Amino acid sequence: MAIDIHRLIQGYIEQVDTQLEQIIPAATGPAAQLYAAMRYSVFNGGKRMRPALCFAAAEALASSDANTAKVAASVEMIHAYSLIHDDLPAMDDDDLRRGVPTCHIQFDEATAILAGDALQSLAFKQLTELSGLPAQINLKLVAILSDLAGCNGMVSGQMIDLAATGEHLDIEQLTHMHRHKTGALIEASVLMGALTTGAASEEQLSALSQYARAIGLAFQIQDDILDVESSTQQLGKHQGSDSHNHKATYTSILGMDKARSETQQLYNQSIEALAPFADRAEPLRELAKFIVQRSY
Repeated sequence: MAIDIHRLIQGYIEQVDTQLEQIIPAATGPAAQLYAAMRYSVFNGGKRMRPALCFAAAEALASSDANTAKVAASVEMIHAYSLIHDDLPAMDDDDLRRGVPTCHIQFDEATAILAGDALQSLAFKQLTELSGLPAQINLKLVAILSDLAGCNGMVSGQMIDLAATGEHLDIEQLTHMHRHKTGALIEASVLMGALTTGAASEEQLSALSQYARAIGLAFQIQDDILDVESSTQQLGKHQGSDSHNHKATYTSILGMDKARSETQQLYNQSIEALAPFADRAEPLRELAKFIVQRSY
């Protein structure tokens, strides 16, 4: 039976949003502005691709459950915190995100910094509230998120990006940067979703890692393509911002045709990596197709 990708993603969104609603404090009390900024940044739209990949990876092995929703929420909070901080004047200095003012514009810089900090710590607290999993799996989940979201992954990628602004990068350097900045958290999403089942073998995790690394890089290349082809209204952020900020992109280095070709090759690699999972990985395949064909 063919999968309706939009219905599939919407189902995943509803599950993770329910979990996020339960754990992010209501905007009341002395710290009301902090909580309001946290909720503003988490519930301002977004594709929820990382949570979707969590759920789909779990379903490729067994089934998703309450633990999957908690892990998906954890990953989404890390993603939200990274966007808040990336948008700050000291970083990318953006004033529009998902079609609305960025957190530091809507509130102020200090509140935005604290909202990001709070979401990061809340993400790790969520990983202490899983139930029925062996302690070694719980520890592995914490290790993966702290590693791939931190100095060996996403944060390192952001530092490389800042240092490279206005510099000439070759394709190998650009790929290295984006495997960290964008790809690492996507890989964490897939691996953590699989681990929540308690049924993932090392061989299966290796195959899922290959899938995630391929589709994570394809995600970034498609972003670069859309930054050229789509409008500000479609993107929810300023179109052409990378060019305006003198940042190297796949389209500026490879050109549009080669960038599209590279996206297709990475998509093919991601699909090949899922062969051991047969039909159970169909949601992961459909998400990969959505990532490379999306227009926003």
